[in-house]
Amino acid sequence: MRAVKVKVAAVALLAGVSVAACGASGGDAATGGGTAATSAAGASGGAAQSGKVSANTASESEIAAALKAAGVDNADRWAHEVIEYRPYAAGDANLTSLRDNLAKYNPGEKTVNEIVSALTP
Repeated sequence: MRAVKVKVAAVALLAGVSVAACGASGGDAATGGGTAATSAAGASGGAAQSGKVSANTASESEIAAALKAAGVDNADRWAHEVIEYRPYAAGDANLTSLRDNLAKYNPGEKTVNEIVSALTP
C-alpha cells in the first residue's frame, strides 16, 4: 500500500511540474507554447507504467492523475467511469471487465489502452 502511495505521489509531482513548466513557458498548449510540459512528460518515458494505481482502491483524483500522466484526454471523466464499475477481479491484469464497460462509450481502442496502461486491478 505504501508503494502505491509513493507512486501516486510521484505521478502527482510529475503533473505539478508539467503544469508549472507550461506556465513558465509563456504560452499555452493550444498555441504550442506548452512545449516545456510536453518535454517534461516525455522525459519520464515510462511514467504511466511506473505510476500505475489500483482501479479498485485508488481515489478518483488519484486515478485521474494517473490517467493524465498516461496521456488520456478527459481524464477526470474516465476516472469517474473507472470508479463506477468497481470492483475489478484481482487476477485480471488486462482489466477485461473495465474494457468491456468502457466500450459502451465508444472511446476508441487507443483511449481504452491508455486508461488500462495507468491501472492495476
